[in-house]
Amino acid sequence: MSYKFEKGKIYRMPTHFGPSLGPRQGPDGRKFECKDNPKVKSISVNFLTNPDQLQSFLPPNFSLYNDPVVTVTASYIKEIEWLAGRGYNTLGVSFPVEFNGEKDKARGNFLLVLWENLTDPILTGREELGFSKIYCKLPEPKVYKDKISCTASWMDFNFMNLEVNKISSGDPRSNKRSPEDEYLKGMLHYKYIPRTGGFPGSWGEKDISYAVLTPEETPNKVTKSISYGQGEVNFIKARWEDMPTQYTIVNAFADLEKIKYLDATITETVGMKDISDQRVLL
Repeated sequence: MSYKFEKGKIYRMPTHFGPSLGPRQGPDGRKFECKDNPKVKSISVNFLTNPDQLQSFLPPNFSLYNDPVVTVTASYIKEIEWLAGRGYNTLGVSFPVEFNGEKDKARGNFLLVLWENLTDPILTGREELGFSKIYCKLPEPKVYKDKISCTASWMDFNFMNLEVNKISSGDPRSNKRSPEDEYLKGMLHYKYIPRTGGFPGSWGEKDISYAVLTPEETPNKVTKSISYGQGEVNFIKARWEDMPTQYTIVNAFADLEKIKYLDATITETVGMKDISDQRVLL
């Protein structure tokens, strides 16, 4: 007798062993509060770029919003409850956008790509949330005096160097909050899953494609410290032979014009959310 899918449970391939475990569904269906975990150290470098270059990255119904500022963030995440205390690292690239759909309107940073160094969060984040996650090697950052350095590589090809120096501690700088309006706020994504072939001409077709929002509200997240410095980030141009499935991504970032570097930040936080509030934008 074949198995049946339980209503309200989260499944991923392979489905044959029952509901899948992950950040939004633990053993026996338990939830993870994320109140005292995870502990995250994030190093961000921001630079002003040519808006015309960013336009080519925009999916349908997206447009640039505010200044064309690219943010490159390396995050080092520890003591994650859903991984039984283990951690992983990420590298994300984003810039501010506006989404105008038939029903929804949203503003926030559009996450172009999020590299991670562990399979489990990549699969759960891609399939369940619609994050554009892919794999790379992300070693712990090197810290020397008032300088911190981060690197990223794929199969021994180093494709990114990020550095912040002249670091000084300070209080979080006040951000001007936009007045309440009709726009949803948070991190924006574009989820796409291809259709499996089987019929003539079906390869290259989509199964699903739509915009997704991670709402900005994260009540359990507490900022423990924040520092500021002068940052620099460089993506190293790759050949197909260096990164057969990712070289076009890296080269697109390497080609971005750096008009001016803005403040770089180093932030340490505790607490998160399980992102079960993720929603499709219509």
